[in-house]
Amino acid sequence: MSESINVDVPTVGESISEVQIGQWLKQEGDWVRSGEDLVEIETEKASVQIPAPASGILEKIVKASEAFATIGETIASIRPSESPEGNDGAPASGGAAPAATPSAPAASNPSDAAATASGQAATFAMPAAKRLLEEHGLSASQVPASGPGGRLLKEDVLTFVRNRGNAPAPAAAPSRPAPAAVVPASRPTPSTSLVAESLPNRREEVKPLSMLRRTIAARLVEAQQTAALLTTFNEIDMQNVMSIRSKYKDAFAERHGVKLGFMSFFAKASVEALRRYPLVNAEIRDDNIVMRHYHDIGVAIGGGKGLVVPILRNVERMSFADVELGISEFARQAGENRLQPADLIGGTFTISNGGVYGSLLSTPIVNPPQSGILGLHSIQERPVAIDGNVVIRPMMYIALTYDHRVVDGREAVGFLKTIKEVIEDPSRLFLEL
Repeated sequence: MSESINVDVPTVGESISEVQIGQWLKQEGDWVRSGEDLVEIETEKASVQIPAPASGILEKIVKASEAFATIGETIASIRPSESPEGNDGAPASGGAAPAATPSAPAASNPSDAAATASGQAATFAMPAAKRLLEEHGLSASQVPASGPGGRLLKEDVLTFVRNRGNAPAPAAAPSRPAPAAVVPASRPTPSTSLVAESLPNRREEVKPLSMLRRTIAARLVEAQQTAALLTTFNEIDMQNVMSIRSKYKDAFAERHGVKLGFMSFFAKASVEALRRYPLVNAEIRDDNIVMRHYHDIGVAIGGGKGLVVPILRNVERMSFADVELGISEFARQAGENRLQPADLIGGTFTISNGGVYGSLLSTPIVNPPQSGILGLHSIQERPVAIDGNVVIRPMMYIALTYDHRVVDGREAVGFLKTIKEVIEDPSRLFLEL
């Protein structure tokens, strides 16, 4: 028989030494083809799929989902096989069928019979189930388990106790009748466990932070501790942009194969504002201010594992269609957890659109080492004064959080004013006004 082949954690980045096991795409006993995705691992930047190094049967999973592993560590083993039947012709997912055994003797009491007739034998009792077992003087072997992997749940014990209470008592040998016990009608018998049933669900579940969540937490705390963050606000009349979008959305989608959204307007408006106020596009590096003359804009996207910020490179050279196509592709990859680390590295400025979730106003946190982030919010119709008249307009609050070590209040306010001017009169984008 061929020796098993180890599946090791590959190198996924220069600075990455630890990963977290995500979802196993195959289970023990499954046959897998060489190069077929075997498991997803999460790094601090993205999810990566590990392919099978050879065709064969997944013999053993060493690291379960959500466990952590270091680079080069073995997480599974594969027994080489060129077909799902295995080298010996046996099915891949199991060995020989167990030999037939004589019928088990009849259960000695109704409780054992009930446990045998339904469910499966318990392999592990949950803490709440253990407490109820002790309360009612039962053992785990008496109660059929319905939880995954043979876990005995609290609900299994309660159901068993109720059924036992309703079962007819076994016939007893004739004896002198004992005085009947007087039990108040309002007093529940121990077997009904009304107290246990009336308690609210207080179950707790402890799960480790994912690699992505740990990175997000560390970077947000880093931003709060190392930067002098300040937020300024403005509001925008979205009437003109909404009219343009409504007028050209069908033709735009037909020509470019993607919907015309608001993000492309704000991305191009941000490029114009960054040109006028380049310090918002800069960063502090050691004791220097690094001025970037390109505009790599990160777009915050809610992915399958949390918020990610993929980067649109050189937005100053992109068309509206390029921006929308780029965002659409990033959103698809984020939903499938297939963003690569290179998609998330770098960036000179970030746009976060909390409005898609209904946020009216927020103070976004800068993504270090960047110096600014633009927060967009939901569009709401509000009364505003225009030329001395009160009219109803679709309005949006916008926020700029900036690093006060680099950007002064004058530049921050001017930056948002530029965004406002460009969005309220989009023709400025084409006339360079």
